[in-house]
Amino acid sequence: MQHIHRAFALLILAAPLAVPQAPSGQAPSAGQPGTTRVGAPEQAVPRTSRRRRPPDRFAGQERIRALLISGGCCHDYRGQDKILMDLMADVLPVDWTILYEGGQSSDARVALYNKPNWAEGFDVVIHNECFANVADEKFIRQITSVHKAGMPAMVIHCTMHSYRAATVDDWREFVGVTTRRHTRRHNIAVKVADRDSSLTESIPSDWTTPIDELYVVEKVWPTSTVLATAVSPEEGNAVYPVIWTNDFHGARVFGTTLGHGETFDDPVFRDLLIRAFKWTVKRE
Repeated sequence: MQHIHRAFALLILAAPLAVPQAPSGQAPSAGQPGTTRVGAPEQAVPRTSRRRRPPDRFAGQERIRALLISGGCCHDYRGQDKILMDLMADVLPVDWTILYEGGQSSDARVALYNKPNWAEGFDVVIHNECFANVADEKFIRQITSVHKAGMPAMVIHCTMHSYRAATVDDWREFVGVTTRRHTRRHNIAVKVADRDSSLTESIPSDWTTPIDELYVVEKVWPTSTVLATAVSPEEGNAVYPVIWTNDFHGARVFGTTLGHGETFDDPVFRDLLIRAFKWTVKRE
């Protein structure tokens, strides 16, 4: 793991990261609700040449306020952030706040977590962070207390290895599994364990991921429901969960250890993320 000592944060509100300026003499296309526009003011043009604002496909639906926390070791979090926003833009009215902090460090502490009720004003939190070497018990419990109070969450890939240096189990109980290491990278053959779940019903029986990491799960917490598993290529017939849900003191938590590298480009995984988001915010 590489360490970068200067932490930085990026906060983005709304869906698109940027809207390019329209060519001279042409009106910029209208944005969707929640869009931050970037560029010069719109130039006056004949009314007949203006583009009509497209109808809001989500008119009348309550918008979802999502907080996405990303950063840390080993992955292209900014690229993954954009994928998550783009996926949800087609299915639900979501206003995004993205907090990217810690660079490629494994021991950064997200400053937001120091605030009481740090997720106040949001409907869901997506954790896609990787800070393995943070072990401060008080800090970790400050994070989990918000979810213990009912805030739903999605936890993706290296999130499960975050705070693994801690001796307390609060984070592991929250994410639903205990894991501290993974196998070598390989194409993971995923086996669905629960076909009745709306989260897995579209996963093919022969789905194999792009090159990914199979996390070695030491414990599945009793509040978790395993939805899909995979067999380790390094430990005989050892079977580990790769997709699950967790009931964390009444808060809905979706978890997957998949999500390394090109798996985010896989259409099956992308569909899983959409279904997981809908499930987490109770918009199935």
